[in-house]
Amino acid sequence: MRLAGRAVAGTRTDELLLGIDFGGTKMAVGVADGTGRLLAHRRIATHAERGAPQALDRALELAATLVAEVGGPLVAAGVASPGVVRPDGIDLAPNVPGWERLRLADAVSDALGVTRVAVDNDLNAAALAELRLGALRDADPGLVVGIGTGVAAAVTVGGRVLAGHRGAAGEIGYAVAGGPWPGTMLELDFSGRALDRLADELGVAGHAAGLAAAAELPGAARDALTARVDELARHLVTCCLLLDPQRVVLVGGVAGSALIRGLLVDRLAEVLPHRPDVVLSRFADDAALLGAVTLAREAVPAPR
Repeated sequence: MRLAGRAVAGTRTDELLLGIDFGGTKMAVGVADGTGRLLAHRRIATHAERGAPQALDRALELAATLVAEVGGPLVAAGVASPGVVRPDGIDLAPNVPGWERLRLADAVSDALGVTRVAVDNDLNAAALAELRLGALRDADPGLVVGIGTGVAAAVTVGGRVLAGHRGAAGEIGYAVAGGPWPGTMLELDFSGRALDRLADELGVAGHAAGLAAAAELPGAARDALTARVDELARHLVTCCLLLDPQRVVLVGGVAGSALIRGLLVDRLAEVLPHRPDVVLSRFADDAALLGAVTLAREAVPAPR
């Protein structure tokens, strides 16, 4: 897949850019030329239950392999990570044990010998890809909603991704859901892992995907899934009322379900006085990886 758009002035086509997307279920690594055109990319399982160090080590090994296979000087790397990234660790990333202790920029720099390493939240990276290359190029403000292993949002205003005071803008997975107060977290009600658990409770095979397939027909699976979608829709309605986005972009594996997308669109249309466009990202599962490559491109300074 080619990253469309202008080349960064400080890069040449023979220089390499690296993108790494760390996810709770899968990790993606890609090597691109200086224009952002992907030359090689591969996806591997995270094996979250085995902890953070092994996931990081395997991703860096794969990155080194791909850089060597492509050949050329590596000038910058971009990393997309769950949670709120700090120089000395990561907050709000509970899905991989030990992830909070990682120093990703230092680890990538030390392993690959690259000095320019940009790290951001994975959904912020996906939103950057949508801004530069995808559905938000002509839409402002924009809202990107990620429904994968977890659930989160990213806000774009004036061509930039809104980070927030502590870098935690859009962490709607921590929103209060259910009752009585303080209820539970939205991510425990609606996310890939929450739907996996719901499928197990209902005796439906195939985890979240199997649940969505079973819910195509009337019955217990559809009723249970609809109730969970309703909870997510309430929070997205609030996001839309606060932001008034021109377009909402859905990314992540769960967002690939036409049934779930249809239920969400119907609920937003039913109650919002001003309805945004709601679209599925054309990047499928690669939005955060493409965003990581874009982070690398934008980390290279333009020549004076």
